[in-house]
Amino acid sequence: MRILSTLLLSAVFAMPLASVSLADTAGTITVTGAATVNVVPDLATIQLGVTTQGTTAAEAMAANTAALTGVIARLKTAGVADRDMQTSNLSLNPNWVTNSAGTGSEVQGYIATNMLTVRVRALDSTGAVLDASISDGANTLNGLTFGLQDPRPQEDAARKAAVVDAMARAKLLVEAAGQHLGRILSISEQQSYDGGMPMAYSKVMDAAPVPVAGGEVGISAQVSMVFEIAQ
Repeated sequence: MRILSTLLLSAVFAMPLASVSLADTAGTITVTGAATVNVVPDLATIQLGVTTQGTTAAEAMAANTAALTGVIARLKTAGVADRDMQTSNLSLNPNWVTNSAGTGSEVQGYIATNMLTVRVRALDSTGAVLDASISDGANTLNGLTFGLQDPRPQEDAARKAAVVDAMARAKLLVEAAGQHLGRILSISEQQSYDGGMPMAYSKVMDAAPVPVAGGEVGISAQVSMVFEIAQ
């Protein structure tokens, strides 16, 4: 009998004094904020090159080397530094053409191509740089993009604006639901950079031999934030 009483007493003291419901925990809200800072670029990147043909592979490559050497020399004269020029995509291929009978293809000489990436730090000279390279042998132009020499300050400005946007969105949604916004639980950044995409810009560099519009570049940022919903 004493043993049974001891077991019953132990069972009573083992019962919980209170229970916590999941409904008592604070809710959360996750929002994404975005912002874009538009700025006038201070860097132009040009993809240009030289394509030459020859009856032999050696002849095509020799002609290409001579032409590209002339282009690089002219670019240096135009004020482009050595560190702002980089050769890439060198290729040498047979020139396949359909034979006179139309029954197949045959090699008629060779084609050599060498591309050059050029960075122009003085935007008002971009047109002059293009004109100089074309006049001295560059016959391939793969694109012109604009950007920033030091994008970090504008990236940070976009990040701050994205956080402000996220906080405003969260506050609006929570208060619309009759609640109050609580503390920040987490912040994560989603990389987004629109640099190099020129936007409409009215001013054209009229003094340049080749008209070039600098436009604006957009530096974008996105952040995801998780907030606690205050009770």
